[in-house]
Amino acid sequence: MLVLFETSVGYAIFKVLNEKKLQEVDSLWKEFETPEKANKIVKLKHFEKFQDTAEALAAFTALMEGKINKQLKKVLKKIVKEAHEPLAVADAKLGGVIKEKLNLSCIHSPVVNELMRGIRSQMDGLIPGVEPREMAAMCLGLAHSLSRYRLKFSADKVDTMIVQAISLLDDLDKELNNYIMRCREWYGWHFPELGKIISDNLTYCKCLQKVGDRKNYASAKLSELLPEEVEAEVKAAAEISMGTEVSEEDICNILHLCTQVIEISEYRTQLYEYLQNRMMAIAPNVTVMVGELVGARLIAHAGSLLNLAKHAASTVQILGAEKALFRALKSRRDTPKYGLIYHASLVGQTSPKHKGKISRMLAAKTVLAIRYDAFGEDSSSAMGVENRAKLEARLRTLEDRGIRKISGTGKALAKTEKYEHKSEVKTYDPSGDSTLPTCSKKRKIEQVDREDEITEKKAKKAKIKVKG
Repeated sequence: MLVLFETSVGYAIFKVLNEKKLQEVDSLWKEFETPEKANKIVKLKHFEKFQDTAEALAAFTALMEGKINKQLKKVLKKIVKEAHEPLAVADAKLGGVIKEKLNLSCIHSPVVNELMRGIRSQMDGLIPGVEPREMAAMCLGLAHSLSRYRLKFSADKVDTMIVQAISLLDDLDKELNNYIMRCREWYGWHFPELGKIISDNLTYCKCLQKVGDRKNYASAKLSELLPEEVEAEVKAAAEISMGTEVSEEDICNILHLCTQVIEISEYRTQLYEYLQNRMMAIAPNVTVMVGELVGARLIAHAGSLLNLAKHAASTVQILGAEKALFRALKSRRDTPKYGLIYHASLVGQTSPKHKGKISRMLAAKTVLAIRYDAFGEDSSSAMGVENRAKLEARLRTLEDRGIRKISGTGKALAKTEKYEHKSEVKTYDPSGDSTLPTCSKKRKIEQVDREDEITEKKAKKAKIKVKG
């Protein structure tokens, strides 16, 4: 019987010298305690060495998929077919493929597994011509290559670049804001009206760099930077400006600061394009779903794309709002509905009452896109485009109040009554102007007559008493 044994250095075919020893499975390990004992059981018949790690990777990849590569097929045809003996293999699937393709009888049993274990323990003594150091180096290189192959590792898919790029982009934004604020405040002492006329920061710095002192605005040509109306307004404001005079040294320092702002702005634009290209190469579906900035911030927050792929949809939804979450749990209030995903365009264009619902649906679809980008072989963005179209359709349904009924058939749309504006014309009531009690004239006359009768009766009674 022959034994096919795969190593990181090459294929080895052994000849079993004493097949009677194989019947005792439990005590077979004793026959491989030393190299001398092992050489009495098996003997190396042929060894086919790999030329490099790439060839070893191709061979082991084929073995894992249950296939036979050209090199193994050549060895089996040359050695095993001529011997006309059964072949012991470690993998039953591989044995079936060899039997089908080459018409060789293959054996796979617990005895074969124990025999393979014994050969592996005494591999250095059974395979002459291969040094242990070379075997260890080849084994390590093959392990790394195989891991990269299984994980579909590529140098273009290093998400560390995305984490560093988005962090640097945020730092540049902070620095730019500080520099521009300082520049506007500094030059504002000399020409305060310019800051109100030109709102764009980059254009503001370019105007300063081109003109400098406000006395030069009258003769300066700013048509390349500003429209005609704005240019005329700037020149008019420069003539009647209420700013103070500054020295040439102050202007030089301000212009140097403007140069720094322009250079940083140009580098920021270049870095943003680099980030866009990286995101489309590493996570195209995530980029389609939430945009390159939000996708990069999610990856940076999780640490890597693989770590982000392990998160659940509910975790991705509130990623970035950890403080608010634990504060809500501590005070027993409502937990946040969104974190970094709030800045996605789909959530931004939603009405406030639907933001929570859309962010939940967006997080669920984004997690699918993340896992597809992290573990999938295809690098297209077709899945992201399809899921985004579904979310946009769902968003339109919610915004149009087309929510379907829960009861009944579930197919009929909820009916909404048409709104009709009913205006009621009210007239002014002057009765509220006076604080005196109001009564009719007829009632007033009757009341006066009664009072006169009462006074007359009292007067008559008084006269009668006086006479008496």
